[in-house]
Amino acid sequence: MAEKLIRDPVHDVIAFRTDRPEEALLFRLLNTPEFQRLRRVRQLGLAALAYPGADHSRFSHCIGVMETARRMLARMEAFVPVTPEQRLVCLAAALLHDLGHGPFSHVFERVTGIHHEEVTREMILDPAGEVHRLLSEQDARLPQRIVQFLGGRPQRTFLNDILSSQLDADRFDYLLRDNLMTGSRYGDFDLSWLLQALMLDPRSGRLAVAAKGISAVEDYLQARYHMYRNVYFHKVVRSAEGMLRLAVQRARRLAVQDRLAWPSRDHWLFKALLGQALCHEEFVQFDEVSMLSAFKVWSECEDQTLASLCGGLLFRRLYKVIDLSFVEDAAEAARIYAAARDAVMAAGGDADYDLFLDEPLETSYAIPSPGAADGQEDSIIVVDGQGRSSDFARSSPLVAALNRQLMFRRIHVAQRYRDVAAAAVMRAAGR
Repeated sequence: MAEKLIRDPVHDVIAFRTDRPEEALLFRLLNTPEFQRLRRVRQLGLAALAYPGADHSRFSHCIGVMETARRMLARMEAFVPVTPEQRLVCLAAALLHDLGHGPFSHVFERVTGIHHEEVTREMILDPAGEVHRLLSEQDARLPQRIVQFLGGRPQRTFLNDILSSQLDADRFDYLLRDNLMTGSRYGDFDLSWLLQALMLDPRSGRLAVAAKGISAVEDYLQARYHMYRNVYFHKVVRSAEGMLRLAVQRARRLAVQDRLAWPSRDHWLFKALLGQALCHEEFVQFDEVSMLSAFKVWSECEDQTLASLCGGLLFRRLYKVIDLSFVEDAAEAARIYAAARDAVMAAGGDADYDLFLDEPLETSYAIPSPGAADGQEDSIIVVDGQGRSSDFARSSPLVAALNRQLMFRRIHVAQRYRDVAAAAVMRAAGR
């Protein structure tokens, strides 16, 4: 038996039977330049500034999503036949779903408008790429089928739910992987039992969970809540991400004004800053190594705003935090933030770059409203012992808490203006 093995910290041994054409293809996809690039894109971006172990990559995450999807498929085959073609499309989509991710997770794409979902589709469909070549050699229709699958077309089934739903392989893997690599111990849950409880909803044909798995689902959703509260929304992580956003915005502004000494206008990084499309070969070069190299150059540039932001990111001189979570009213928070901005400007600071208001929010289990628009997440379906289907909200007393928004309000401010801003906040809040 020809077999290739990967030792993974989350799933232990991940095996590829290379005597089977479908699994041989999956293993060959790992070695394409497009997929190897993901080694240089960290899963959690700048979270390592708060959790030093969080340097794991999207490369390992994507392999983990594929392995989790494989386990989910094996479970679903107990209820419905899965053809080899369906299996290959699902697993290849799981492996390649983050192929278009740029540096530093989602921050860069929010500034430049380069969205990873669109780039992923382009990378798979581009005849110039090795991923497309390998897929087409297997089946000329395969690249298009994978792209359609990622978009939930032509019709959503339990196979699509395996990759994109409230119980999907993507979330299962990143929660367990991020929990392990950060050392937080907040995001652990019983994946094996949860997968064992998966089944097919007899009414809709979509992914569901048996009643015996309710506690495992609750455990998973609570893990998601705690990971957002303690890791993804950690004040240091959010401060670094905000500074990164400001640095890229500043570099972009200087580039537009032709005041950015490096890179040159014909360089692919210059194009990326402006949100322009990169060709296949250029995007393969676009990773966190290239961005960190740019930060090193910019940390010594003439523009002091950009130099300060980049130096702060490179050497962990991050903005300080003033907590506004005690302010429940959004308008009141905006008024207090305006007072802090005025104080920073009066002290000689730049209100556009020396501070920012951050209001991250997330809901662990969002209950879709009746008649929810297409594309919104579906409910988790619970099937009881008599085959009756119901929404998870009717089965778990925790849903009311999980359906509430987790939200923080914080002002992040350059250290030299921290005391000035804090005093203004205290006055404006009447404290």
